[in-house]
Amino acid sequence: MKYQCLMVDDDITIAETTAEYFNIFDIKTAYVTGYDETLKFLDENEVSLILLDINLGERSGFELCKQIRTAYDMPILFISARTSDDDILTALNIGGDDYIKKPYTLNILLAKVKAILNRYEKAAEAANAVSAKAVSVSIEAETSERRITKDILLDTGTRKLYKNGKEVTMKQMEYKMLLYLLNNRGRVVTKDEFLRNVWEDEYIGEGTIPVHIRHLREKIEKDPNAPDIIKTIWGVGYIIEKTEE
Repeated sequence: MKYQCLMVDDDITIAETTAEYFNIFDIKTAYVTGYDETLKFLDENEVSLILLDINLGERSGFELCKQIRTAYDMPILFISARTSDDDILTALNIGGDDYIKKPYTLNILLAKVKAILNRYEKAAEAANAVSAKAVSVSIEAETSERRITKDILLDTGTRKLYKNGKEVTMKQMEYKMLLYLLNNRGRVVTKDEFLRNVWEDEYIGEGTIPVHIRHLREKIEKDPNAPDIIKTIWGVGYIIEKTEE
């Protein structure tokens, strides 16, 4: 069965209330309350987005997120009463797409989920259209290559990144951010601009941007701690200054 959202929280009242509210507004949502129950549900159903609590009884939502990421690529939004920067960074570093602090307002949470679902659905449609076009018109694929350095190539036709001839796996948002930087090479892209034109989601915190930039650097830079490609303009944003030919 297909669900747009799966709520994972060991507090059954919160889980059930959130799921019921989402279903009222036509976001088909189910809920589970435990680690093993989540994996079983994902094995038996198709889910577009997960809302995941950190504390799951004796198990950790962090551990569950890492397990989910080995097999699935849907958006995962952490929801927790834990508000430390370390928890937030951990959540984003292990594959979370956002971090929502409890207590949350149901209508705001619903708006965020709707925005993310809409964005991912549109991106998936666009990706399918691009892939179909690349297959049927091979010459277009040849013109879709964007060289980042002499060793790194981004193919916008297939949305694939290659480093030294080998494919490097990227998340969808990492691809969009890298492409936006390339399209604006030589100009500083601010965090606000990323949020407005790439994420298109007013509810995403700007702290999410540096985490995704770091992930990109880990994939394309020789030394992510001393980047040569994606440079930080402190207090402003990020820039790709030039491409080696």
